[in-house]
Amino acid sequence: MIAEQDIQQVQGADVYGSDGDKIGRAGQVYFDDQTGRPEWVTVNTGLFGMNESFIPLTDASFGDQGLTVPFTKDAVKDAPNVSPDSGHLSQDEEHALYSHYGLDYSEARSDSGLPAGGITDADRHGDTRDLAYDEEGSVGHDTSGPNTDDAMTRSEERLNVGTQRQEAGRARLRKYVVTEQQSVEVPVTREEVRVEREPITEANRDEALSGPDISEEEHEVTLHEERPVVETEAVPVERVRLSKEQVTEQETVSGEVRKEQIDTDGVEGR
Repeated sequence: MIAEQDIQQVQGADVYGSDGDKIGRAGQVYFDDQTGRPEWVTVNTGLFGMNESFIPLTDASFGDQGLTVPFTKDAVKDAPNVSPDSGHLSQDEEHALYSHYGLDYSEARSDSGLPAGGITDADRHGDTRDLAYDEEGSVGHDTSGPNTDDAMTRSEERLNVGTQRQEAGRARLRKYVVTEQQSVEVPVTREEVRVEREPITEANRDEALSGPDISEEEHEVTLHEERPVVETEAVPVERVRLSKEQVTEQETVSGEVRKEQIDTDGVEGR
């Protein structure tokens, strides 16, 4: 049984059968004239939802998915054709519907009708042949919302694209020491001994004969040479820093959007 607080949400909700198939969209809820409890609901079926069938709310349930009834889609489509124009179901009509759905029917009078101030079928479909206005002067009945005028609004979704600044990564400078071999050519100088001989002449005779005639002597010469000396020193060679620059590029984004389309039925020259 549908809870009282769910009645307003039933109208316009999707209706599913016991086999899980979608039957259509719920139209008007009919109440028992004596008990005031919801007893029937019409469902819009067929092409463009122009056909209406009555479904008993016995053992029906309402949830986030919509209204679920304990009957198959075929059973609802094959239900007796009862016009909702009068706003009431007679006992004969109720009996035929109960029999079709395999439910027990009580002979006690319990005509089902719309609640007080309810909307007729002409209001619900905007029938211009016998147009009925509600208390606010609107016409027709939108099963998915409040009453509107004699036109319907088509809406569509659009993509709103923007940018969001977020951290993409970090960069840092790190200095470390490596050791490598270097070869450098360095000129070095050394002294070598060379024997020089000169003959005795009048010019050097005195120096040559200044010593004993025969003697033993030693002369010593110290030799020198250069050796390469290697040492290191730290010298600055360059400065390295991090800087940022902005680069703009084009990216393509995509998303799904929904839009409503309106079809007409029964209009010549379509």
